[in-house]
Amino acid sequence: MNKANAFPDLMRAFFYEWLVEQRNASIHTVRSYRDTWRLFLRFVAQRTEKKVAVITLADLTADGVAAFLGHAEHDRGGTIGTRNCRLAAIRSFFNFVATKDPASIAQCVEILHIPVKRAPVSEPCYLDPAEVAAILAQPDRSTLEGIRDHALLSFLYNSGARIQEALDLCPGAIRFDSPSCVRLTGKGRKERICPLWPETVLLLKKLLERQPRALDQRLFVNRYSEPLSASGVRFKLAAYVKAAAETTPTLRTKHVTPHSFRHATAVHLVSAGVDVTVIRSWLGHVSLDTTNHYARANLETKRKALEQVSAPESVRHPPSWKRDTSLLAWLDTL
Repeated sequence: MNKANAFPDLMRAFFYEWLVEQRNASIHTVRSYRDTWRLFLRFVAQRTEKKVAVITLADLTADGVAAFLGHAEHDRGGTIGTRNCRLAAIRSFFNFVATKDPASIAQCVEILHIPVKRAPVSEPCYLDPAEVAAILAQPDRSTLEGIRDHALLSFLYNSGARIQEALDLCPGAIRFDSPSCVRLTGKGRKERICPLWPETVLLLKKLLERQPRALDQRLFVNRYSEPLSASGVRFKLAAYVKAAAETTPTLRTKHVTPHSFRHATAVHLVSAGVDVTVIRSWLGHVSLDTTNHYARANLETKRKALEQVSAPESVRHPPSWKRDTSLLAWLDTL
């Protein structure tokens, strides 16, 4: 390695010393940052006509970062959210470089000043109870795979868990005795406790009877006893949604993902009149504003609120000060 090129050492220190040891970042954060830098370095190598192995810190300019973000969003077809995640990974590295290499501070500041792109905030797509029931009816529960899929989708709807939270679930985190509950580990390693319906507990018990797992082993696995992946769940869910749409046509216009069950849980809790702070704790939201988003999305709640408001009167009466002739007469004397 060329001693004049400090970039490889900085990159290694960023991932091993700062991100893992000092920040104690989760494996998901490390992998997300790793994927961003893989894409970014390949983009820079193509742009500068260099090999990745000889890229220096000076090659990583603010213009190059801006061009990469445009490439990630437009050429690769990513969303604005994905674009901002790529920027966060790059910013994190240059924040670290600024503390290690003072001579590069000016370059780091230029990159750190690249703004996060604002995206339109759309209403979350959620499933109606009838649509949830139609999807849950699709797995063939006479097979082990169908039992697993039905239990997983039911668990997602019951707990409102993110897909990775569900896939990381181990039997040791479940309390099967009454009152049944599950301990989930969410973003930032924040733990929360969610209650479980007796029906969900029964499904999980049946799955463990057919496919026993140790207390510290992943509960949802494939035929090779390997943990399921999020992409695999999305693939299976798409097939179930397509089949359910034959009897529930409203599903044809909805983009259903595993996260849609989380949205459905939140909206249905709002419809049931559950306090928003309880829903926040249930879903593991950091900000109450995130939970309030579901209250705004619930059309049924809006309809009920509208019914409580009386219709405006058709006959308009003049205000009291106009009806009081003595007051008007007095004003005329001023």
